Amino acid sequence: MKIFQCGNCNSSVFFENYTCDTCNHLTGYRASDRMMLTFNHTADSLISDREGIAYKYCKNRDYDVCNWILEKDDPEDYCSACQLNRTIPNLSNPESDNYDNWKNLEIAKHRLIYQLQKFNLALPSKLRQDDGLCFDFVAKQNNAKLMTGHANGVITILIREGDSVLREQARKQLREPYRTLVGHLRHEVGHYFWNRLVRDNPKVLDEFRAVFGNEQDNYSESLQDYYKIKDHKDWQTSHISKYATSHPWEDWAETWAHYLHIMDMVETAYFFQLHVKPKFKNKVLKTKVSFDPYTKENFDVIVRKCVPLSLAVNSINRAMGIPDVYPFVISPDIIEKLRFIHRLLLVQRK
Repeated sequence: MKIFQCGNCNSSVFFENYTCDTCNHLTGYRASDRMMLTFNHTADSLISDREGIAYKYCKNRDYDVCNWILEKDDPEDYCSACQLNRTIPNLSNPESDNYDNWKNLEIAKHRLIYQLQKFNLALPSKLRQDDGLCFDFVAKQNNAKLMTGHANGVITILIREGDSVLREQARKQLREPYRTLVGHLRHEVGHYFWNRLVRDNPKVLDEFRAVFGNEQDNYSESLQDYYKIKDHKDWQTSHISKYATSHPWEDWAETWAHYLHIMDMVETAYFFQLHVKPKFKNKVLKTKVSFDPYTKENFDVIVRKCVPLSLAVNSINRAMGIPDVYPFVISPDIIEKLRFIHRLLLVQRK
């Protein structure tokens, strides 16, 4: 993600900030051009420091889960990210964990929407359009079968995933190397965009099958077979995760999520102008991120930046006693799958 600056004092501000930590001016993200605007916190209305234009906050600002803004005369009450919410948690009990869990989910969702908008992907709301997208943030309650997933444009995320302790317990139980909110969202939205970008395009579908396999294999039976096998051998050579071996749809969704991980990692490194130069001589581990990855047609140059970056960040995490940020190995077969997604999304940006 890019670095944002306060329009009043030029200090850096984070994507989720509600105020500038230096001068206390209010902050608000404008999605149309990915700018963070700032406003005098002592004024009666939101007049931007840079432009002198009046704005209003997304209505979900009332719950401290959104800092996105709209122009004051915009007929919408919710920002383009919050318009995609179909179901939010029950907030009637202020002492429940629903507030904190929902806020954590919204932080991840807003980062996802930022990225999808940068790809210039259409994000119609399913509340207004049958083939659109929407999010259900729900609790299981008495419905034991309810689970995180995607179905016909509806992305369901269990609210308990917003609790880092419960999420870590689930990660260990499922023996996953990585489990995050933004990872969940990137994976599930990948299923939605398979329908939008691959399913109905015969040429693209043929290319997909050549790279990922035939999605016409029975999905339910494939998952049942996957869970019956305790030891999945040699999956690292051709799949980004064990779960990706279960079915071509899951391989696509897992690879899509990792493509978004990589693009966000390299974009962030670009805005921080990160330079990895190990003390020992090794050209493979040396890199300087001097470009925005969203502007590159050749995916290979992006991968060459990602590898030393992930090694450096993983090493810093280990020095702090924290698990690796990116505990995955990208093989040549996986790179080919990532290239396919990159080519597909290049078309959307043109």
